This record gives sequence, structure tokens and C-alpha cells, in this order.
Amino acid sequence: MPALPSSLISSLSTASASYRGQMPPVGLLAALGHVPDPRARRGIRHRLGTVIAMAVCAVIAGYRSYTAIGEWVADLPAESAARLGIDPRRRPSEAMIRRLLQALDADRLTTVIAGCLVQHRPQPAAGTLPALAVDGKTIRGSGDGDNTAKHVLAAADHTTGAVLASTDVDASTNEITRLRPLLDQIPDLAGVVVTADALHCQRDHVTYLTGRGAHWILTVKGNQPHLHTQLSALPWRAVPDADRTADRGHGRREIRTSKVLTLASGIDFPHAAQALRIRRRRHALDQPRRWTTETIYAITDLHVHQAKPAQLAATIRGHWSIENKVHWVRDVTYDEDRSQIRTGTGPQVMAVLRNAAISILRQAGLTNIAAANRHHARDSRRPLDLLRIS
Repeated sequence: MPALPSSLISSLSTASASYRGQMPPVGLLAALGHVPDPRARRGIRHRLGTVIAMAVCAVIAGYRSYTAIGEWVADLPAESAARLGIDPRRRPSEAMIRRLLQALDADRLTTVIAGCLVQHRPQPAAGTLPALAVDGKTIRGSGDGDNTAKHVLAAADHTTGAVLASTDVDASTNEITRLRPLLDQIPDLAGVVVTADALHCQRDHVTYLTGRGAHWILTVKGNQPHLHTQLSALPWRAVPDADRTADRGHGRREIRTSKVLTLASGIDFPHAAQALRIRRRRHALDQPRRWTTETIYAITDLHVHQAKPAQLAATIRGHWSIENKVHWVRDVTYDEDRSQIRTGTGPQVMAVLRNAAISILRQAGLTNIAAANRHHARDSRRPLDLLRIS
């Protein structure tokens, strides 16, 4: 009796086939031709889009460094190299790939890749609000004794975890000033709910989002002491729980309850329509009696007829999921924090490539990124098929 294929491999193959059918007519390889080329025209042997596409394919296969990407290219069968537009006898060297990636405009690269991803962004499930999570991450390995580690602010789709925009936060600025340039990369925000942590609970941000036709849910903490005091003083005891969930994962159990109040007046924040109180109780699985409790307040411009309490609670949870869907994968699966890439825009560009790989795999329906990396590493044709490079 022939061996049956494993369910994982079957699901990977099925998801890849489904993804290929949903790809827009203009694929990633063509779109990457719009990234500005930092090289002098004289002596160029390989098209910029081809070199970046090779790097994306290698990262989809789990490769983490310039050296590893160069080795993936060197090992490509002639057929796969030809599909990418490479002369198998004159392949890009690791040194050329490294120099090029260190000189790219990371923000522009993100915009081009996100433009491809957003064309086949799936609609949220029924009853779910379309939402983007804004969150920052420090690339710890990019710093040393003389240089501060690079910090990148990103906007990710709640449903898929696909990163649709990112921007560098350098030492001369901060996340607050970079939110507008970040979201300016996304052409249409009308009707989308933007979620962000307490740092971004700013009046200027609310004015900007309202002008773009977007909605917002913002966490409120001590950086807005007056607003936080007002929210904590609301009559929460008289309000029943609107939502309750319980989860196990990462070595702990967590119970979350949410309450929602309509704000008629008296809250000193523009366009505020509803307030939320989220209480999170958790304990380590090996210490079931040692509970810790955290209370979080949030505020939104969404009225009760636009979003039910359960939808608001689910959207708040969706914001926190960016840690699991993007940041945790980059840290654990791609070992980003131990990367020693530091020169030029290299740290930011590699972060963009990791975001792209994760986003492409998730939009293909693949949730176990480590398993998906191994699957695509076993056959060089698989990343090419996933990106519809023929």
C-alpha cells in the first residue's frame, strides 16, 4: 500500500495552489521593478527586481543571512534560475547581493511589496471589523556598543498578519512622529479600524485618522493621565461583561473580560464614542494559584451601531495578536534578534524581507511558518510557484 502524504504537506500544497489562483495579474517580480535602484547604471548585470525576488524566495525557504541567501542562489538548479531571469553561468554573488540589500530604500521596498499583497487581501470574516494593528519592534542585533539598535514601526492586517506598511524610526525621532508617514503608505484607509498602543493615544493621530476616513481603537495608559483618570472613574461596576475569553499558550493560562460603555459627554478626547475596560487575569501553567491581574482601558470613535461590544473586544485581541503573528515569528523562527546585520539599511531591508515572507505565507493560508519554511526549502521551485514566477 503506498504511503499516504502527511496532512501538513497536503495542506501546504493545497494552500500554495489556492494562493497561485488568487494572485493578481501583476506579480511580485514585475512590481519589484519599481523599487529605486541605488546602483550606477554602468556594469549592471542583474535586474534589481530579480535580485530582490531571489532574496524573498530564499527567506520564504527559511534562509536568514546574506551568506545563506547567496548559497540559495548558488544552489539553484538551472531551470529555477532561468525562471528568475538569471543566466545560470553568471549568477549574482553573495557580495553583490549584500551590497545591494544594504543600499535599498526600505520604506519604498515595503510600499511596493505591500501594494502586491493588498490586491488580494482577504475580506474579514462575517461580523469582524477590517482592522490594522500599528506596532513597533526593535531589531536588537542591529546595535552594538557604538550604534543604537534599529527600530521599525509596522502596520499589519489583523486577519492575516500581513504587514502592509513599515517605516524606520531613527534615533532623531520616535514612533509618534512616524505614524503618519507609516499610514501614508496605504492608499485607502476608509472604513478600516486602526489599533495602536497607549503611545499613540494622541489627538493629532485622531485628527489624521478621521481625515483619512479611518476609525480607531487606542489603548489609554499613564501617558494620558487625565484621560486615564476619567476612564477609570466611569461606573464600570454597573456594567455587565460584554465578552469573556480564555486561552492557553506560551506556558500560561489567561482569562480576558471586557466591558463597554457609551460616552455621552464629559470625556476630554476628540470624537470619543465608546470606552472599554479589559481585565486580563493570568497564571503560569506550573503555578495555577498565582494569578496576576491587569486592567487596561481603551477608547474608540466607533458608535454602538457601528460595532458591537464583542466586535470591539475581538478587535482589541486582534491588535495583540501582531506579537504572535509577526514579531514572535521574526524573533523565534527567523532568529532576528541575533542577526549581526548592521551596515546601511541592511537591518531594515532584512526586516522587510522577513515581513514579506511571513505575509505571503500567511496569505497562502499557512499558519505554521517554520513548517512552511522547511517545505519551501526542500524544492527551489516551490517559492517560485508561490510567487507565480514562471
